[in-house]
Amino acid sequence: MSLIVLLVLAIALVAVIAVAVGVGLTVSTRRRSAPPAAPADVLAPPPTDVETPVEAEAPVVTPAPALERPEGTASRLVRLRQRLAGSQSGLGRGLLALLSRDRLDEDTWESIEDTLITADVGVGPTQELVERLRTRLRVDGGGDDPRTVLREELLTLVDAGMDRRLQVSGADGRPGVVLVVGVNGSGKTTTVGKLARILVAEDRTVVLGAADTFRAAAVEQLATWGERVGVDVVRGAEGTDPASVAFDAVKEGVDTGADTVIVDTAGRLQNKAGLMDELGKVKRVIEKQAPVTEVLLVLDATTGQNGLIQARVFGEIANVTGIVLTKLDGSAKGGIVVQVQRELGVPVKLVGLGEGADDLAPFEPSAFVDALLG
Repeated sequence: MSLIVLLVLAIALVAVIAVAVGVGLTVSTRRRSAPPAAPADVLAPPPTDVETPVEAEAPVVTPAPALERPEGTASRLVRLRQRLAGSQSGLGRGLLALLSRDRLDEDTWESIEDTLITADVGVGPTQELVERLRTRLRVDGGGDDPRTVLREELLTLVDAGMDRRLQVSGADGRPGVVLVVGVNGSGKTTTVGKLARILVAEDRTVVLGAADTFRAAAVEQLATWGERVGVDVVRGAEGTDPASVAFDAVKEGVDTGADTVIVDTAGRLQNKAGLMDELGKVKRVIEKQAPVTEVLLVLDATTGQNGLIQARVFGEIANVTGIVLTKLDGSAKGGIVVQVQRELGVPVKLVGLGEGADDLAPFEPSAFVDALLG
């Protein structure tokens, strides 16, 4: 019996061990296949049904460009007088050297005439000046100071008594209207911009009319001048009827109560009859709104006789009331002032002496003559 009992116990023990091993394998397999738990310090993503608030972007504000403050008339006159003296004194020095000789013979007087004609004074004005100098200084020199005599006679030649005031004010509450004419390349559009700066410096309200619609560059150039000093510019598309743009500019000036309207005009070759007719049309259309108070002819001082031809043609069509001489520095001949005034019978009112924005100033005969004499 004991052997049988031992055998049963052995079998039971083997069975228990087998069951235990099976259960252990099953538990181990389950543990290996289960996914690892998420670490406790990882944040869960936000719910997909809740939108993340987005901060609104602040609107981008472009700061307005700072307006330039144009130079006042008094200070620009001082600066331009100095510049003019530095560039024009050759003529005066040459004349004074000849007039200061111990004896003024015929050869000397011929040299004086040549010097004046070379400086674009013109044959007629030169002969008049030489005759007056002869009378005052005499052939043998006389007792008068040559410099004093020459200064007085040059002032007479330049006609210091002419009215050179700019007519930029209108009547009956309407603005003054300035029509600016001249050929392309003379500095016409630039002169319009610089003139606007002079008026702004005097606290006048200004409207610019970009009626040179044949040149897109002219319209953009004028717009830039206006932006720099806060002046409104009336323009049209390229090829727009210039008279229409001029009309709109003057109308805006009337409606807004502006002090002055300055109209830039086309400047193709002056021998084109169609252009001259168009210029006359622009003037007539403008005067349906307000009278034209000033017509300024812009001339390049370096053009000499060609400038006089331009002056004649524009004078006949536009009834020019004043002249602007640009580029009167460097190699320019100062005598053109005398010639063009004689040709048109109207005064030089403004002179340009450089490329700077404020290098335009009223013409002063005494300052001009002093600059010639050095």
